[in-house]
Amino acid sequence: MNPQSPYEPQGQQPLPQQPVMQPQPFPGQPMGPQPGYTPIPPVAPAPMHAKTSKKWLILTFVFIFTTLAASGGAVWAYMNYRDQKYNTDSKVSTAVAAAVKTQADKDAADFLEKEKQPNRQFTGPADYGTLSFDYPKTWSVYEAKDATSGGTYEAYFNPVVVPPVSTTQQYALHVTIEDKDYDKVVDTYKTLVSKGDLVSSSFTTNEQTGTRLDGAFTKDIRGQAVIFKIRDKTVTIRSDALVFKQDFDALVKTISFVK
Repeated sequence: MNPQSPYEPQGQQPLPQQPVMQPQPFPGQPMGPQPGYTPIPPVAPAPMHAKTSKKWLILTFVFIFTTLAASGGAVWAYMNYRDQKYNTDSKVSTAVAAAVKTQADKDAADFLEKEKQPNRQFTGPADYGTLSFDYPKTWSVYEAKDATSGGTYEAYFNPVVVPPVSTTQQYALHVTIEDKDYDKVVDTYKTLVSKGDLVSSSFTTNEQTGTRLDGAFTKDIRGQAVIFKIRDKTVTIRSDALVFKQDFDALVKTISFVK
């Protein structure tokens, strides 16, 4: 026999192990899940790599947006530059062409003026007061009526070639010496002056006072004329186009005749 432990009561058996009590429901509460009840699963914290990916996604979007905006701005700036450059080049080219044309026109006008020099001198019939004046050497002269046997004297002047004589043709200069009274010749333009087609003013040459007319003589003839007396004759010197006004003004300053 084995000796008993001094701490064990003799003749007693070991106490049986008590079962663990399970929690009981409250009175009236059934066991198990309640109807209509949905258990809420626990939320797991987001992993670190998910937060990092979201951050990089936002940065990527911002980078793409910034790049596209910068590219659009660069394209707009380039197109604007090209448009401005084209407009500037076009304006410069137009200005240069206009300047070249202006200079060419000026050179041509200067050349023509120099070609007119030195002037030639016209001299009319001695019986008609020996009318004389200077005219450009580039003009040609045609005497339509020489008045050798009396009547009206007529001469036409025009650059290079004198066209055939007609009432509608324009000439650089048309000289008429008539055996008519001065007042009657001037009165033939009275209606045109009263209508405003012609403007009448006083004209003096070689101490002789006459009349100057400027405007439309007919529907085809628009220019300037001077009318004055030589002895018993009346002289009319007329330019049939405004383009000859400068030559006409210079020419009438050189008029002379025998009184």
